[in-house]
Formats: sequence, structure tokens, C-alpha cells
Amino acid sequence: MEGLFKIMNIAASGMTAERFRTDIISQNLANAETTRTENGGPYQRKIVSFKEILDNETNYGGVKVSKLSKDTSPFKIVYDPNHPDADKNGYVKYPNVNVLREIVDMMNAQRAYELNASVVNTSKSMYNAALNIGR
Repeated sequence: MEGLFKIMNIAASGMTAERFRTDIISQNLANAETTRTENGGPYQRKIVSFKEILDNETNYGGVKVSKLSKDTSPFKIVYDPNHPDADKNGYVKYPNVNVLREIVDMMNAQRAYELNASVVNTSKSMYNAALNIGR
């Protein structure tokens, strides 16, 4: 029984991490055209990093979000002299968000979330089957 809860905790930690990753990807997509932020300048893409959890005392493992960082790749520069955020030469800095990459990342995060949910459901089914053996 203890093993079942360990498996479910590991899968749940993965689901939590992927949910956070999905939220950040959604922010990136929502701000793909934001040329002016509170800090000035265009929106800067955010990247989520994961870290393995391993507790030797309890034999518990899993994953957690270790870092939320900003992508340092260059901004897109577009000539648009009529844009309100254009510089004196008519160029506008757009976010360093590649919509296609974000969609692929979203699909990967969704698939990883679904796989972890499948682990939880399979574990519950196995536990129920084990309880019914003696009946």
C-alpha cells in the first residue's frame, strides 16, 4: 500500500509541474505581440526548468519546478514606423516568443500531464484489483 502512495505522489508531482509549465506557456502565447510592458520594452519569453526530487530518508521521488527564467534570445525587430512603440528609425521590438515553438511545448506538456494522470489511474486500478483477490 505504501508503494501505491509513492507512485501516486511521483505522478502527482509531475502533473503539478506540467500544469505550471502549461500556465507559463499560456502567458508566453498571450504576450506574443506585447511590445510594451510595465518595465518598458517588449515581453520577454519565460522558460520553466524542472528538477528531480529524491528524498533518501523516505524513498520519495518526483519532480518540481526548479527555476523560472527569462529567455535571453534576441527580440524580433520589425520595421513599422506607424507603430506607437517604434523607435526614431521606425523599428519596433517584438517579444522573443515563437508561437510555433510554444504550441509544440504546450502539446508536450499536455502529453506529459496525461501520462502522469494515466499512471495515477493505473495504480488505482491495480490497487483495487489487489483488494478484490481475496474475495
